[in-house]
Amino acid sequence: MKSSERKSRKYLLLIIWVLITAAAFLGDSLLPGFLALISGLTALQLVGYLAAILATAQVFRLFTEWFLARRNKPAVEAMMVGRLYILAAVLAVILTLAYGLGKLSAVGSFLTLFGGMLLGWSLQAPVSGFAAWALVSLMRPFRPGDRIQFPNLGLVGDVKDVGVMYTVLNQVGGSIGSEEAVGRYILVPNAMLFSQVVINYTVLQEAAYMLDEVVIRITYDSDWKVSEQILLNAATEVTQDVIAATGNKPYVRADLYDYGVYLRLRYQTRVKDRAETAYEITKRIFHGIQQTPSVDLAIPYVYSSRAGAARKEEGQPQDKELRNVREIEIDRVHATPISADPKDIEQLAQSIAANGLLQPIVVAENPTLGLYEILAGHLRFEACKRLGWRKIPAVVRDSYGGEHR
Repeated sequence: MKSSERKSRKYLLLIIWVLITAAAFLGDSLLPGFLALISGLTALQLVGYLAAILATAQVFRLFTEWFLARRNKPAVEAMMVGRLYILAAVLAVILTLAYGLGKLSAVGSFLTLFGGMLLGWSLQAPVSGFAAWALVSLMRPFRPGDRIQFPNLGLVGDVKDVGVMYTVLNQVGGSIGSEEAVGRYILVPNAMLFSQVVINYTVLQEAAYMLDEVVIRITYDSDWKVSEQILLNAATEVTQDVIAATGNKPYVRADLYDYGVYLRLRYQTRVKDRAETAYEITKRIFHGIQQTPSVDLAIPYVYSSRAGAARKEEGQPQDKELRNVREIEIDRVHATPISADPKDIEQLAQSIAANGLLQPIVVAENPTLGLYEILAGHLRFEACKRLGWRKIPAVVRDSYGGEHR
């Protein structure tokens, strides 16, 4: 349903409640005392009060929509606050109906009887979840359509709905190594929101941008200026609309490493288009480098992409150890327990995640066990294992023997 149609229905509903209110009180004035109730009200008066409550809630909803629209807030914020008005109206209708039928004292007795139980229940998750829903609806730290992250849970998702008990997320990543929504819905109990840190990537839904980067490695003898221009041109072509909206142009930062230079292309991108944008930029960079002889990609243990290809074509002998580098299953590697500081392993894991494994481990095959024994690189192995790698590059020695290092 279109936004204009929904708004028209809200105005129509307001008109209906106002007409019912006016008709009820007009009828009561024409027929005083008609269908008197035990509370002293008449049936027409009771109907008028109930319709007036609902009309008032509708006025507040429409005013909130107008007010938030004037402040350039997304429409979903008005929807979230509107739910609170509806809840308040329902409670007011129940109390008014109980009063009109002379049952208000019974409702009071019920609350008194079960007050202790309700107070104890208030410490439980359901009421905590309800309180969190009310707080989120009122403060709106995130809304349907936002992309949020729970760092402590390792969870990223797009908010589909903020319900009374659960916040529904469309998971981002998880089953794939990318920041794209996968269509798998996750229910996060609202009660957890009181104890979790939530990062909102899209505080402004109309300007949901973030900084991202694409990293390439070039050799030391590559033309740095030309390389940088290839990267900037690629990012500018792909993110023209984002640059126009934000005024932030792409830029390049660099780091030196053993086999060349890391060029880090940084640019603004829409949060939900991050993966697609990075793909398009990478494709253009790759094409640009292929067409530019003065720029060469650096490859560990080979140094140069073009040099490695030329050496292979010329049939030049390669280093014996390099020929023995293989990708082996981590589950087939037997690692002797070592006494290492967990912080050292964590730092190494972060470095490998950012830069790749620059030096393979050294192993020897143990035919008896059908496994590989680590000769060197225990820390690297533990770091890769912590990163969840299934395979690891390894120099495989011809035979097993000697002392583990």
